[in-house]
Formats: sequence, structure tokens, C-alpha cells
Amino acid sequence: MATTAPTRPRSAKTPTAKAPAPKAKPPVPSDATLTITSKNYSSWSLRGWLLARFAGLDFTEHVLPPDDPSTRAEILLLSSSILVPALTHKGIKVWDTLAIAEYLNETCPDAHLLPADPQARALCRAISGEMHSGFSALRSSLPMNLRGHFPGFKIWSRAQADIDRICTIWRDCLDAYGGPFLFGSQRTIADAMYAPVCTRFTTYDVKLDPVCRAYCNTMLGQPEMKEWIKAAKAEQIDNIDELDVEF
Repeated sequence: MATTAPTRPRSAKTPTAKAPAPKAKPPVPSDATLTITSKNYSSWSLRGWLLARFAGLDFTEHVLPPDDPSTRAEILLLSSSILVPALTHKGIKVWDTLAIAEYLNETCPDAHLLPADPQARALCRAISGEMHSGFSALRSSLPMNLRGHFPGFKIWSRAQADIDRICTIWRDCLDAYGGPFLFGSQRTIADAMYAPVCTRFTTYDVKLDPVCRAYCNTMLGQPEMKEWIKAAKAEQIDNIDELDVEF
């Protein structure tokens, strides 16, 4: 008679221990720092910030405090040498806005901050340089103030001449390159340089022809511009009385 082997008792199933959740990796620090001043008042800070964003550069913002003397001097156009914005990247420091633009064009070539066509590239540099060094009447009488709105603002004749020249530049570029940006479908150095003007035209209720108004709306509708304007309106900074004077 065959014997049946005794059944071996089953051991209780040991629950599988869960692997510990992987620790979140700390964010990789950016190797670039952009020093700026007030987002509400500083047009140059906006230009440098937009150039870095248009280039796709990962950077950390360093915002100078509102009571810093260089902040006030830069905002009120009293500084003999504008040192803000300043970009520090891989041990290199660049502080002039056009120098920042050229540096980013070399460092981030895939962003195409300058047009590929030589003629368009020369024009882009020329009108960017004109904004960099010109339009002093517009700067002084229509200072950047994103939290302000002054409908019916009386525009000084010299400032109006600057406005007319800017609109001519815009119309010529939009006509030649088809828009929606100044040099076609790609945002360039020139768009970053003229973006603060779009905010000024809105703040001071400047009357524009349909072409220039459409370009303003295009620039103000860019996600980077919306982000900057939102931050500017939330900025904790005392009003600067000198900016409230009508010229």
C-alpha cells in the first residue's frame, strides 16, 4: 500500500517590504544669474530679462532692493553708467544690454536672436542700437510704470517725435518681414529692445495706427511679458514721486 507523503505545512506569506521612496533630488542650481531692479519701473531690466528668456537660458534672478542707490539712479536715468541688468554666466559677467544680447546670441545660437539673413541681421542690430542710445525724450516724459494708467496723457512734442520714429521702424519691419514680430515669425533682439515701449504706449494711452497697435498687443500677449507684468504689479516697492511728474 502506497504511503502518502505528509503534507508540508505552508508558511505564512511574508509581506514584501516596500522599497523606500527615492529622495527628491535637489534642484540643479543655475550657472547663470541675472541682476535686475524694479520690475514695475525698470525698462532695461525688462530688456535683459526678455533676452535671457527668449534665448532659453536657465538663470536665477537677483533683484536689487528698492532702497539700493543704484536702483534709484538706474530707474530715474541718473546713472552715468547703467550696470543693470547684468548677466553672470560661467564666470563671465556682461552688463550692457546690447552686450548681453550679443553674448546670448553666441551662447544660445538655436534661439536665433539675430535673423539668419545678413540684411535683416544688420537692420536688427541697427534698430536695436537706435533704441539703446536714442529716444531720450520718450524715456524722460513717458517713464515705464506698469501699475500706472494715464488716459488722455499730454505728450510733449519731442516725445511725439520719438513715438513717430518708433512707429515708422515698426511699420517698415512688419511690412518687410511679414510679422507678427519685427523680423517675421521668430522673436529677436529687436523685439526685446522695443517691448518696454509697448508698455509705455499702454500706460500713457498713446494713440497708434492699427498695425502698430497689433504689434503692441502681440508683444504684451507673450507669456514672458504676462509673467513680468504680473510680478511687477505685485512688487512691494514705494512709488517714486519723481516718476509722477508730467513733462
